[in-house]
Order: sequence, then C-alpha cells, then structure tokens
Amino acid sequence: MNKDMIRKIFTSRFAIINAFALLFLAVSFVVRTLFFLWDISQVDHSFLGVIKVFFIGFFFDLGTISFFYMVGALYFLLVPRKFYGSMLDRVISYFGLAVGLLIVYFSFFAEITFWDEFQRRFNFIAVDYLIYTYEVVKNINESYPLPLLIGGMVLLVVLTIWIFKRKGVFKSAFGSATTFRQKLVPTGIALAIMVFFSAVIENENAETSNNRYNNELSKAGIYSFFAAFRNNKLSYTEFYNTISEQEALKNVQEHVANPSDSLLAPDSGILREVEGTVEQQPNVILICVESLSAKFLGVFGNPDHLTPNLDSLARTETYFSNLFATGTRTVRGMEAITLSIPPTPGRSIVKREVNQNLFTIGEVFKQKGYSRTFFYGGDGYFDNMDKFFSGNGFDIVDRGRGFLPSGDIVTIRKNIEDDEVTFENAWGVCDEDIFNKVLKEADASADQGKPFFDFIMTTSNHKPYTYPEGKIDIPSGSGRNGAVKYTDFAIGQFLKEARTKPWYANTVIVIMADHCASSAGRWELDVANYRIPAIIVNLGDAQKGEIQKQCSQIDVMPTLFSMLGWHYDSNFFGKDVLSMPAEEERAFIGNYRKLGLLKSNTLMVLADGKSANEYAWDSQDNSLEKIPTDNAFLNETISYYQVADFLYNHGGLELKGANR
Repeated sequence: MNKDMIRKIFTSRFAIINAFALLFLAVSFVVRTLFFLWDISQVDHSFLGVIKVFFIGFFFDLGTISFFYMVGALYFLLVPRKFYGSMLDRVISYFGLAVGLLIVYFSFFAEITFWDEFQRRFNFIAVDYLIYTYEVVKNINESYPLPLLIGGMVLLVVLTIWIFKRKGVFKSAFGSATTFRQKLVPTGIALAIMVFFSAVIENENAETSNNRYNNELSKAGIYSFFAAFRNNKLSYTEFYNTISEQEALKNVQEHVANPSDSLLAPDSGILREVEGTVEQQPNVILICVESLSAKFLGVFGNPDHLTPNLDSLARTETYFSNLFATGTRTVRGMEAITLSIPPTPGRSIVKREVNQNLFTIGEVFKQKGYSRTFFYGGDGYFDNMDKFFSGNGFDIVDRGRGFLPSGDIVTIRKNIEDDEVTFENAWGVCDEDIFNKVLKEADASADQGKPFFDFIMTTSNHKPYTYPEGKIDIPSGSGRNGAVKYTDFAIGQFLKEARTKPWYANTVIVIMADHCASSAGRWELDVANYRIPAIIVNLGDAQKGEIQKQCSQIDVMPTLFSMLGWHYDSNFFGKDVLSMPAEEERAFIGNYRKLGLLKSNTLMVLADGKSANEYAWDSQDNSLEKIPTDNAFLNETISYYQVADFLYNHGGLELKGANR
C-alpha cells in the first residue's frame, strides 16, 4: 500500500469508517495472535498451518467489517455534500463511531473471557447467554473487575476518537469534496463483500484443518456469533448423513433391546418392556455435579487430593470408571440423564419449546409410586430448567418464586428462603445450602411415607469459583481446584448428615457429573475430555464394585433400575450396562454440531454438511488418527442419531407414544 493510497483512504468522505475498518482488522489480528500464543501447545504451528489461520482469519475479518462498513457507508453516501461538517453531521458521525468502537472493544473483551472458558470463538452458548443477562452479568462482575473493565473500554473509545481527531480523520471527512459518484465505489465494494458473505460463506468454511484450535482461530468472533444466532436450530435430516428410516430403526432396536426385552412398538419406535426380578423401592437422590471432570478425582490419577470424599466412595461403593458425558453443557447432561437419549444436533431438548410430557426417568419413578422433585440453587428459569422439569411432572425447589403452570400440570414450586442461605453467588446458593434444603425436604417426604426421587443440580463448581470461606484449605475465588474441593467437601457433609436420618437406610444416592470442566481440545471431539465419574452409594454389598464397561450418562439410570430389579416400560436409548456384551459397549459424545459414537478405541464423528470421519483413539496421549471408514460402524452411528432425532420430532418420546 503506497503513500498516495493511504492518503486517499484518510482524506475522503469515508475517512472515518476507513480508519475504523483498519483499526478493527488490526485489533482482530492482535486477538487472533493472542489466542494462538495462548494455546500454542495445542495448535498446528507448522508454516502452512500458521499461514492458513491468519489468511483465512483475515478473510473472515473482511467479511465481518463489511457489515459495519455498510452502515457508515450508507450514511455518508446519502448525506448531500452541502451538509458535510454541519452540526448534525458531526453529532451523528461522532456518536456512530463511538457506538461502533464500543461494540468492537466489548466483543473482543468478551471473546477473551469466552475463549478462557471454552477455547472457542462465539457459538450458540454465547447466544443462549443473551437470554440470561442477570446471571451472566453477575457472574462476569464476580469473576472480573467489571467497573474497571467498562471504564477501560470507555477510555479506549475516547482515546481512539482523540487519536483519529489528531490524525485529521474527522477534518478529512467533514471537509471532503468527495462526490456522490466517487462514494459509490467503496460502497459498492463493501456491499459486494457483505452480500457474498451473507449468501455464500458459512462459518464452517473456516474449518479447513484437522486441528480444532486452528479452525477456531481462523474464525472471526462477531461473525461466529451471528452465524450461531442464525443456525441455533439444526435439522438432522437436512444437515447430516441419513439412511432409510426402516433400516435405522431396525439397527437401533437390535442394539438397545436386551434379549429378554419385548418390543412394544416394533414398527415405529424403541418402546419395550424391560424384565425385572425382585423389586426394591428405596428413595433415590441423584446429585448432578457441575463440571466434574474425571481428571479431578484421585481414582483417575489426580495427585492434588481435591476429592477425598468422592475417592473414598469410589473405592467402597459402586463406581463407573469408563463413563462419558454426552455433551458439553449442563442442559446436555440433564437431557442425557432424564431422557436417556443421544445428543441430537443444535439445542438441547431441555431448551427447546417442545420439551414437556416426555417419557423421562421421572415417569418410571411415577409408575413406581415416587414423588419427584428438582432442586436447583439458582433460579430454575435459567436454561429453561424449570419449564422442562415442571412440564415433565417434577416439583421445583429453587430460588424462584410461586407456582409454575405447565400445560395441564400445576407444579409445586418451593423457594429456598433467604434464612436458608449462608452463601450465594451469581449462579445460586452454595452446595452446602442446597444439600441442607434437600435434607429438610427429604425429612418431610419420609414423614408422608411415600418414596421420593430427588434430582439435585449443584452450582459451586463454576466460575467465579466462590464458596464459604474456612471450609477447605483453598481460598474462595482462587480457581477451579478450590471449587472442586469445596464441592467434594459439601457432598461429604451431606452424606454425613444423611446417614443420621431414619430414611437413609432405604435410600440410594447417585453422584454423577453433568459434563466436564472443559471438553475443548485439538480434535473434532476430544474423547478424554468427556470422561466423567459416577458413583452409586448405599446400593448394598452385593452390588458394590467397579463397573469398567464403556458407557454414557444415558446408561446410568437404566443400570440402576436393573440393580433394583425393576420391571418397567422403557423408551430409553440407554440400557443396563451390566448385561451389555463387550461388543455392545459404546459411548455417545458430542457438541451442538459434532455427533460421536465411541466403541472401544474407535470413534465415528458425524458432522453437518453430511460428512463423517472415523478415528482410532489413542487413550494414552488422547490423540486421534483418521482411518478408513467402516460402513457398518458408520451406519450404526447414523442409526442412533437419526432415530433419536426422528422420535423427538414425531412424538416418539412423548408419554402418549410410550403408553400401551
């Protein structure tokens, strides 16, 4: 770029938006470089890999800035020459630039915090967070010095405008002699780029590498955000590989049904009658632990002694040592546990509009005469949890208020009162407080003489990682390790108190993570980062021991039902892992776009764009090596996900579809 060209850029009527565009490209380059260096051990930093990241990144940055550019270009194009530099022109120009700068600086700051949490550019999670501004803003405020950051961004905006003014940018724009015809050229170029990106380029076009980090680095944050906003819903049949519906259903029926099961809807679904033995009906308490990766536990090799209580339970109770989360968020964990279904693309069913009157584990408990209650330390409105659980027959205990009507169901909603709270942060009350509430409600349920099923969602193991001081030897707010250790402490205290209760002798407690602390890695699906613990406490001496079968969250509750000897109708994809032959062991893992099936050390990944990749997984170094596709394995993977999507969209998961 020679001096004359630079001079023309900054002396035309478009000087302000030209300067803004160059600033955006420069800052975007700095942020991309920061992320590159941040995870340099994970990225492909070969010469070609680096060139692709920054070249493709620049391409997407151009597409992003074209949208901003068009807004300013249209204004400068349409304002007549005689109004250049008028008071109104100056006010609009200064204000528009300030707003644009604030958006850019805020988005880059938000990207840094998002990358810190997820190692990804903005995706549908960022879109979802817009709905829950109270929790998110409060969490940011507790995790970062928000007033200082906002003040810093405002100062940056003022400083940038001052630099532009010192460089004569405003003088050039207001005193320019640019004609309407001359303004058409840059406007036309920006319009062409914007239309090209709107009509032709998808965010996924940035994914040209086998290394996931390189693909994420190649994207532009703002563009990724709006791409996620537009593509928050994914049709399986439109975007993924399919086979005939009859073949897919037959394949799934063969894999989900045990030899003793009787299929009740062989032409339309997987509803089956599961045989039982001598039934036990203990109370069941399920503790779904926020972000509890297996790697935090000593029994999985962690040397930091973060989980003494869970480690002790794993060694003495019933312990799943080869279990994988189906997804990367709490709502995916809830979906897997309650519906026992593989993760369908796009949003979790928990967050979809059609998420009520489904066949959940709660229905099995209902048929056995149990009450069902969902406990959450925050407001159940977050992530649509209250609507999902109430719409499927659960009572709600949270920090919300009042009664929640849900179709024909009126769910009892009890509030965690202020005098029951000893500590609270953005996400809700501390784990000790929610467990104390569970103990109180369990006492009340036991007095009624009715068995109860309680589903508890913890919150303490989440940024800002704050909890009551003096409970453990790691200061509150100092990081993830402290939050993990506090959660373990709270579980230990809960069990200690529960053992003093008359109802404990007839109570089984299931402890399982909702997902890992971080599932991101360099691969499409980073297998080891999906491994989670699950422990069943107080099941009885005959049932104790390590369960080494490879399985998913969807299998834990069906396995428990089998251990309890229950005879019931099942519409679940999950099954009793204890009766699962070695060749049938498998785990479902995925995110909102990638759908995986892991069998032993082989992983099949389905992706939108009707593509599929098969990998050999080296569990020692957690690496994936692409291998030729086994068509039988591919068809099995397609069958699971295609049938899951079909049943959801055609009422096959609803109670009426599960009634005989």
